[in-house]
Amino acid sequence: MSATLTPEKAPEAPSLSSNARDYLRRVRGGDMGALPAVLGLIVLCTVFAIMRPAFLTPINFANLFTQGAAVTVIAMGLVFVLLLGEIDLSAGFASGVCAAVLAVLLTHLGYPWYVGAGAAILTGVVIGTVLGTLVAKLGIPSFVVTLAAFLAFQGVVLVLVDEGTNISIRDETILAIANQNLPPALGWTLFVVGVAAYAAVQLLRARRRSARGLTADPISLIAVRVGTLAVIGGIAVYVLNLERSRNPAVASLVGVPIVVPLIVLLLILWTFVLRRTAFGRHIYAVGGNAEAARRAGIPVDRIKIAAFMICSGMAGVGGIIAASRASSVDPNTGGSNVLLFAVGAAVIGGTSLFGGKGRVLDAILGGAVVAVIENGMGLMGYPASVKFMVTGAVLLVAAGVDALSRKRASQSGLR
Repeated sequence: MSATLTPEKAPEAPSLSSNARDYLRRVRGGDMGALPAVLGLIVLCTVFAIMRPAFLTPINFANLFTQGAAVTVIAMGLVFVLLLGEIDLSAGFASGVCAAVLAVLLTHLGYPWYVGAGAAILTGVVIGTVLGTLVAKLGIPSFVVTLAAFLAFQGVVLVLVDEGTNISIRDETILAIANQNLPPALGWTLFVVGVAAYAAVQLLRARRRSARGLTADPISLIAVRVGTLAVIGGIAVYVLNLERSRNPAVASLVGVPIVVPLIVLLLILWTFVLRRTAFGRHIYAVGGNAEAARRAGIPVDRIKIAAFMICSGMAGVGGIIAASRASSVDPNTGGSNVLLFAVGAAVIGGTSLFGGKGRVLDAILGGAVVAVIENGMGLMGYPASVKFMVTGAVLLVAAGVDALSRKRASQSGLR
């Protein structure tokens, strides 16, 4: 007698409540992710809104995006290096070198904006290639390599700007990046398209997993994700489309800053790279255990070099944004607190200093925390000294939370 074979059924999708319980279990086990950054952002915004009502005005809300854009973009690149358990102390001045290249090509040599911007980003990629090669092939610690580059790039910037002169940026396209806004209708259109695309991706992913017999996210969880994005994004677009000019009759000031969709596009690109490609999986594998990754056949050296290339390339993009916002480049571009804030943004957002854990989204969340602290304390009249101390304390707390989380996760068997 032949046995009757019945097709295997796909595992039943977990409910929204079971997903919530699983998330709480992971948090208790030490896998906190970006939760501290989100809670910190909520607390900071609430405190500043109560103490300084001007914090909630549309013009200040728009300023938060433009003030923190360059640091956030540099932090997005730093995430790749931090995921490997490495560090890049030269990212700030690397952005200054790239900005100086842009300014020289546009202002002194008269090249069009796309040549200047392309050369600036290419300069960053070349810098990353050199740094990554020194780290991966020669075995020099990244701390030493990038500290040397940090010092050297200050000299390179001085050379490019003629030992201290200020080079003005006059190209309208470059200036528009951090100083102009999208038309309100275009802002709403991009918002609707973005939410619809996110919903489609979530549903398609769940459908594919179900078709392969894998556990998929329930529709209720997908609805919560899409709804949260729609609410937060809708409020942001609405506020940014309000009139921000003090004299609208002379000059209207409405719309989403152009730099915002640029950052969103970079977020989508690098999130896809980390989560949907073999290269991204290799980044996490090398960061988790480089020797085990090497034995598994992963080209560890090439992965490290590529990560440094991405980091410095993104520093080039950050330098372009910084030059756009300041409408000029000088010896201080990329210096001062840029590197400290960029590293702080990545770590505060949830990227681990020990490697193997983090997302590109962490850089945006951490960048928002840093921007809110600087902006809110500025509105309250605190001097720069207090801002630095508070930001440093927040970074120390974030690093402490990361260390404790890893220890607890190890003890609970989650890592």
